[in-house]
This record gives sequence, C-alpha cells and structure tokens, in this order.
Amino acid sequence: MKKNRHAKIIEIIGKQEVETQEQLADLLRSEGYDVTQATVSRDIRDLRLTKIQGNSGRQKYCVTDTADEQLQSKYIQVLRSGYVSMECADNLLVIKTVSGMAMAVAAAVDALHIPDVLGCIAGDDTIFAAIRSKEGAVRVISQIMEMTAD
Repeated sequence: MKKNRHAKIIEIIGKQEVETQEQLADLLRSEGYDVTQATVSRDIRDLRLTKIQGNSGRQKYCVTDTADEQLQSKYIQVLRSGYVSMECADNLLVIKTVSGMAMAVAAAVDALHIPDVLGCIAGDDTIFAAIRSKEGAVRVISQIMEMTAD
C-alpha cells in the first residue's frame, strides 16, 4: 500500500505543481487513498521530496537526486536568496532569513547534505540547525558563508 501511495505521489507531483502537504493529501484522497496530513508528511520525508520554484514562481514539491548538480545549484540559490545572517550557540546554529523563507532555506540546507548538520527546524524567519559538535558548527558556518558569498 505504501509503495503504491509513494508511486502515486511521484506521479501527482510530476503532473502538477503541488505547493502544500494539504493539497497533496487532498489529491491523494481524490485518487482513493485514505491519508492524513501526518501520513503525507512521512511520505514526503521518505521520498526525500523538496520544494523548488515552479513555472508559476511559487514553490512546488519535486523528487530530488542529490547527485544532480543542477539541483545542488538551485539549493544554493535558495540559500542565497533567503539568507540574512547566522550565529552560533554551542552546537546550535541560528540562521536568520528573509521573512517567510525559513522553511525553504532549511529544506535547502538539509538537501545539501552538509555532513555536520543533523537537521533543521524552521519558523517564519529563523532556523535552528542542530550541528554534531562545536567544531562542526564552525565548519558549517564556513561552508554556508562560502555558499552565500557573491
């Protein structure tokens, strides 16, 4: 059942621009799948979906391939467009973004698979990134600064 649902999700996001988990859940329900938002959230994580800018200029879900250089470049572009500043608090990195961009920037940071980053939690304009160690935080700051430099 899960395999079929995952295949249907990939089919749906391949055919149309899906912007939210709620929209994806509604589309799955219209296809006969009995899903909750929590199920869809887990599926998005399992499938490693991320958001990119669609043709309409709005964010949409897509399947990622971390080896794909073009996607890596898009993640860096998202990081550059939303990044404002960052500060380190022990092994926690606090990243400030343009208002409304924290989730997209956090998804980009996660998708870039920076080795020391364990994960990110995003609000509207603030991201908390858990880093493996204090030393790792210094490395991550350096990497992000390099990626966001013009």
